Order: sequence, then C-alpha cells, then structure tokens
Amino acid sequence: MTKILIVEDEAGLVTLLKYNLEKQGYDTAVVMDGKDVMTTALVEKPDLILLDWMLPGVPGIDLCRDIRKTYELRSTPIIMLTARGEEADKVRGLSYGADDYMTKPFSVPELMARIAALLRRAMPQPVEENLSFADITMDFAKRRVLRGDKQIHLGPTEFRLLQFLMEKPGDVLSRENLLKSVWGGSIHVELRTVDVHIRRLRCALGEPDIIRTVRSAGYALDLNASEEGES
Repeated sequence: MTKILIVEDEAGLVTLLKYNLEKQGYDTAVVMDGKDVMTTALVEKPDLILLDWMLPGVPGIDLCRDIRKTYELRSTPIIMLTARGEEADKVRGLSYGADDYMTKPFSVPELMARIAALLRRAMPQPVEENLSFADITMDFAKRRVLRGDKQIHLGPTEFRLLQFLMEKPGDVLSRENLLKSVWGGSIHVELRTVDVHIRRLRCALGEPDIIRTVRSAGYALDLNASEEGES
C-alpha cells in the first residue's frame, strides 16, 4: 500500500489530511515535530511526504534540504504545505528540493490530484529500452541515470523532465509544453516552476551543460549548450 508521511503540527489539518488520504486508499504516518521527521522517514520509508514549512523543532524548508541529501530518501517526492504564498518563497521551496508546493488554505481535491500525479511520475516507467544522449544514459528498468560511469541521483520530477527532453533531442520545448507533459495538463503549476526544476536538473547533471536555454522559447538538449538568459 502506498504510504504518505504527513509532517504537520496543526492537529485539525492532520485529521483532515489523514481522513482524505485514507479514503483514497493510502496508508499514512504522522509527524508533528520537525526534530522527529528524519528518523520517522527512514523507518517508515514513505512513497511521498507532505511537508509543512513552519514546524516546531526544525523548519520544514531545512528538512526538505536534508531529505534530498539523505541517500535513502533523496528520490522521495515532497509536496510543501505552507501559508507563505509569495513567489520568492515558492521558488525557495522548490530550490531546496520540493517537487510541488501548495499554499494554505488549499483545496483538498486539488491536493489529492497533485499527490496522484506526483506518485505517477515517481513510478518506474514501463519502457524497456534505455535512452541515451551524449554521455548520459537513462536506464528505465533500474530507474537509474548515468553520466559516463557516474550515477546521477534525480528526484521524480527531474527524472521525468530529463526523460522528456531526451525523447526529443535538439527540439526546443516551451515551458507550456514541459508543464503539460511532465506535470500534467489538469494540474495548475506556474511557468516559473519549470525554470527551477531545470536549474536543479542542470546542477545534478554537472558539466558540461547540455540543456540550452532559448530566450522566450524554452529549453533544448544541445551538445553545445550555452546560457542565453531567462525569458
């Protein structure tokens, strides 16, 4: 059974989330203090984490970064839940490793849809063949990315983003196209989110950069990629 770890210190919201998640068939575990999150996550091994930004003990934003640095948890999808709705806060949350972001108060049906979409992206793709571009190989059977002999660790969103780019090498893919194909057309995600995840993907892949930014157009895989500035 798919397990969701709820990291939230508001008792009423915890009850609401548990009820709706279990109604959808998910198993749940709950942590209400930031100091207990890492230990619980390593024991429970959740398939997805709902992580509140403002927590007693350790702030959720710091936990998000710690989770991404922990080998056993680095691929676990994270949805940040927070009352902080400014764009700079959203970008910071995504930059620290969150895969999605919802501002309180939020729609429970929308949250359930985002959880389902993120879990689908995190599941191994039913593709038998590998994808290769330059010195990068995606092994779908093992859900592994290699650059040369080095294994590259990607979160589920970056994995799907790289897959979509590698399926269309050389093509300039707009942010709208990437949003629809990677996040799903039924989920509202801001265009800025694409830029944040592209930066995370670039950072994980290292040098030389193979993702070309095309001003006012989007992104493309290019052996001679060079930054042309954000649109």
